[in-house]
Amino acid sequence: MSDNSVDPSGNTEAFRAFTQDTPQEPAAASKTPLIVTGVVVAVVLIALIVWLVS
Repeated sequence: MSDNSVDPSGNTEAFRAFTQDTPQEPAAASKTPLIVTGVVVAVVLIALIVWLVS
């Protein structure tokens, strides 16, 4: 009876393919939340400065 599981160390070609297989990196995170937060903070600071000056 043959073994259905393949051992990557069983032959050189399979082992090289196994060791050189790099996992996919996750997509870069969106910068939109950071930009929105920066705009909100800037608006709040400007409103605070205007309120303190008047």
